[in-house]
Amino acid sequence: MELQAYDRKAAVLYAHQWAYGRNPVFYDYEHLGGDCTNFASQCIYAGSGVMNYTPTYGWYYIDANRKAPAWTGVPYLYNFLTRNNGSIGPVGESCELEDLLPGDLIQLSFKGQEFQHSPIVVSVGTPATPENVLIAAHSYDADNRPLSTYEYRTIRMIHIVGVKRP
Repeated sequence: MELQAYDRKAAVLYAHQWAYGRNPVFYDYEHLGGDCTNFASQCIYAGSGVMNYTPTYGWYYIDANRKAPAWTGVPYLYNFLTRNNGSIGPVGESCELEDLLPGDLIQLSFKGQEFQHSPIVVSVGTPATPENVLIAAHSYDADNRPLSTYEYRTIRMIHIVGVKRP
């Protein structure tokens, strides 16, 4: 399977549309540990247009109870995006702040151990600094929020390089 384009504009438009609301097509996990990675997955899906229905290790949402761990779990989404097995779906790679583009993903650790938050990048200024990288997120609902306003201990960035389609 060859890598195809990721529609960054569609991902960012979706992020802006739903940053302060909830798309009724998807369950709101806010009171079950947070909705940030569910929202991030929705944005990435808007830009990729394809899910991976592989049990356990895929990336999909059918309903509130039938979804892959990667759809709503911070570490599982990272593992799915950076996988090396060539399966269908969006594909990402770890990157530096200056490599981020709108539609990419950031994951934050507030306590310095495991990552707990998955905001979507909606804008990157020049040069890329935490002050001019803007994000959209749920569970701390935000849109066009500067990355510098978060008090995090650890950060990782994931650049979506493309989409593998069936």
